[in-house]
Amino acid sequence: MLANHIPGLFIATDDPDRARAFYADTLGLPYLGFDGFAHSFRAGPNTLRIVKPPQRVQADYTVLGWVTPDIVGDVAALTAKGVAFERYAFFGEQQDASGIWSAPGGHRVAWFKDPDGNVLSLAQHAAS
Repeated sequence: MLANHIPGLFIATDDPDRARAFYADTLGLPYLGFDGFAHSFRAGPNTLRIVKPPQRVQADYTVLGWVTPDIVGDVAALTAKGVAFERYAFFGEQQDASGIWSAPGGHRVAWFKDPDGNVLSLAQHAAS
């Protein structure tokens, strides 16, 4: 039933103004406005809404990610804007100095956090 519908995206924050600055200025998402409940951004064909719930629960896994054709370039550009990429010990040498993990099969992923600690990712998929 929902296969042809475009999903809406939601991220929780404790500080809406700080989150707005990060998603607009650091990540470069076009800002659509505030409706009294959420700051909204354009994220590809989707709308991303940044909301402040009564009680935010910290997730220790990826909550939102982007597919990129150039993960090396995007990681470098975000690093230049002050984004720190996560290093996970369990990946060992499969994760390079910039934080990009090379998965078996050729996929590459890098993780970073927004100011609230939400885990975000960039992924470049291997050609199939």
